Amino acid sequence: MVEGSLRLVREFVNTLDVEGGTEALAGPDDLGDWLRDNDLLGAGEAVTGADLGRAIALREAVRELLAANHDGAPAADGALATLNTAARRARLRPEFTAAGTVRLAPAASGVDRAVGGLLVVIAEAMRDGRWRRLKVCHNDACRWAFFDASRSGAGKWCSMAVCGNRSKAAAWRTRHRDRR
Repeated sequence: MVEGSLRLVREFVNTLDVEGGTEALAGPDDLGDWLRDNDLLGAGEAVTGADLGRAIALREAVRELLAANHDGAPAADGALATLNTAARRARLRPEFTAAGTVRLAPAASGVDRAVGGLLVVIAEAMRDGRWRRLKVCHNDACRWAFFDASRSGAGKWCSMAVCGNRSKAAAWRTRHRDRR
């Protein structure tokens, strides 16, 4: 399975490096730059502090949904409410194509339209089965979003060499400490 357009959602979630404490969306200008760099917002469209607050809330709601993708747990009600509010603000609506397909399209403008573009990617991935492969690292100190391209889809860590190794080493130490 290929990540495809979910790369955009993964990169959006990773604008906060939880472990490093680095916030790429520190102000409205940062959000505007990120959205423009990813072709979601036009050059002349303004970004406000309120837009930034809603975008960060959406990012963290998506992170919660990705955590639920580890074991198929139900999504937290608060996270779903945040996504539903963003979808309403984006005024997502169905668009029918000449090819006989339908897709969602945001009818709002500005940042709400840009956020709607992210929601469209999420909805399409949920429909085609790729969504369950987008996860956050099982290490609570990390929470980095990653696309699980493993055959089984059972990946837990953003990197086996870093977080996976830390987890396995800690489990080994615990098992061996208990034997003393």
